[in-house]
Amino acid sequence: MHSVSESLAGRMAILELTPFLRSELSNDAMRGRHFLTGGFPDGGVRKPSAFPDWANNYLRLITERDLPTLGISCSPQVTQKLLRMLAALNGQQWNASELGRSMGLNYQTVTRYTDFIEGAFLVRRLPAFHANLTKRLVKAPKIHWRDSGLLHATLGIHDTQALHSHPAVGASWESHVIEQALGLLQSLGVPHNANYFRTSDGYEIDLVIESGRERWAIEIKLTTDPSPVDLGRLDASAKMIGATRSILVSRVTKDAGDSKRLSCGLPRFLDEVGGLAKR
Repeated sequence: MHSVSESLAGRMAILELTPFLRSELSNDAMRGRHFLTGGFPDGGVRKPSAFPDWANNYLRLITERDLPTLGISCSPQVTQKLLRMLAALNGQQWNASELGRSMGLNYQTVTRYTDFIEGAFLVRRLPAFHANLTKRLVKAPKIHWRDSGLLHATLGIHDTQALHSHPAVGASWESHVIEQALGLLQSLGVPHNANYFRTSDGYEIDLVIESGRERWAIEIKLTTDPSPVDLGRLDASAKMIGATRSILVSRVTKDAGDSKRLSCGLPRFLDEVGGLAKR
């Protein structure tokens, strides 16, 4: 809004428009390829043959035109390299010093460039959950790509077979589920906080959602057959943070559980998240 000569304070609102969410898609075919192609209308969710070319062209224009306009001072080649590095780090903890060494930049510069990329809604730095525990907690945020199609195009993943054989598929699924949940809460106007939780001895919750009096502990697995060990470890982690509910999201075809403890697939999980708007 640099061209506006007077303040619009009190007369404007900021609305975040996400790519299509799974809950907004009209048919099973679109929902079936949503994880691979992401949610951009022209990126493949409506026309499968557009993926990944549309996504690659979109990212190229972002780095050559939009990010420089926003103020990022590096060349498009450096930005494109940073995007590839961030794709490789998807689902991992943010470490600006390590990333800077890989690129030959200092950590302040890498952090500043990533701020621009986050401001362009390409990635999210999910903050760590802090609690008064006797255990040591990991405090660094996690990097998550906000659209799975852009992530997969950057990683060179072009079809479903390549996706499910790629070593990054588990982290990609985690990011996809997180973005579907948080995008849905945003679209419904539900006030919430979102974090992840991890202790130094390996107890972890992929997503902690706080809304009103609710605090949900959510673990995300790509498997179609989660084990009792997965549920037991989630229960232990959820107890540490005083969660009101624990949910294990996977690719199961049959949901099981109750209002306190649930193992389910993505569709049921998003139904439960949408229910927060009614509480």
